[in-house]
Amino acid sequence: MIEVLRPWREKFPGVVVNEQAVVGSAGSHLVDASRDAALVVVGPRNRRTPVGPHIGPVTQAVLHHAAAPVAVVLHD
Repeated sequence: MIEVLRPWREKFPGVVVNEQAVVGSAGSHLVDASRDAALVVVGPRNRRTPVGPHIGPVTQAVLHHAAAPVAVVLHD
């Protein structure tokens, strides 16, 4: 996880990132973490559907229940 974040930390050294590995539902853990966050960033799975983009259950849970603002960032 640390290696994945390294380029972003170098590019944006002023942004505080808290890494944490947990067991259980990702959506509920992110919603809990949002209580102490300034921003929650989620990246939906890249699912190809005939009717356009699709968000998964984690992104949907965070969008509906997070205490902080949420940014959904599409990626490849």
